[in-house]
Amino acid sequence: MSRLQGSKDFWIGALRAEGPAFAAAVAEAPPETPVLSCPGWTVNDLTLHLARIYHWVSSFAGSGLTTRPERQDQAEAEAGVSALQLWRQGYDQLMTVFDGLDPEASAWNWAPQPKKAGFWPRRMAHETAVHRWDAQLAIAAGEPVEAKLAADGVSEVLDTFLPAGRRRTPGEWHGVVQLTATDAAQEWYLRLRGEGVALLDTATIFDHDDHHARAQVSGTASDLLLALWGRVSFETLDVAGDRALLDGLRTR
Repeated sequence: MSRLQGSKDFWIGALRAEGPAFAAAVAEAPPETPVLSCPGWTVNDLTLHLARIYHWVSSFAGSGLTTRPERQDQAEAEAGVSALQLWRQGYDQLMTVFDGLDPEASAWNWAPQPKKAGFWPRRMAHETAVHRWDAQLAIAAGEPVEAKLAADGVSEVLDTFLPAGRRRTPGEWHGVVQLTATDAAQEWYLRLRGEGVALLDTATIFDHDDHHARAQVSGTASDLLLALWGRVSFETLDVAGDRALLDGLRTR
């Protein structure tokens, strides 16, 4: 198994592309336009959601704080300012923080991994890419996530969200699932073991390990990412084997 390794520059580059694309889609849609991929949300809700996250992450990502920061709804503090204006303020602030960020500096995160600042450019790049897709879908113009970014987003779900217990539905699954990104020459093997998961490196699997995949899913990196995030059905991809295991991969 090979996994693309991102970097601060890669994720900031993704944010520089995905952020303006998100803003352009929001600007085209009336604020109360439903976001079909986020049931119950409007474009205004989606924009405020992302603005709040940007403001929050900017408040601590470069501070060296290693304890969970208080969540503040700073993005709602200014009366008379539109959601898109608040988003732009948050985006600009976030990019300023990230430009000067040392990815090896200490910074809190919620995942079972080192508390390093580099967690946050990655997380915000993927948060923005998926919500850019949501916003574009609301205006019937959804474009896929770029293949390399999407492949890293798949890795993020498997190495960060699922090990942190951030599944859509609690439950127990047992077996190995193979995911293949047809446009990124990349595959992942994930062992589901009850409530836990393990992302496998096939180069280190011993012969006595039961690593044969009980379910296989292949598709573009973007479609794999969107399926893991509940934006599209796994049934829109090429699936073989035990489909029930796929419920254990969904983070949303």
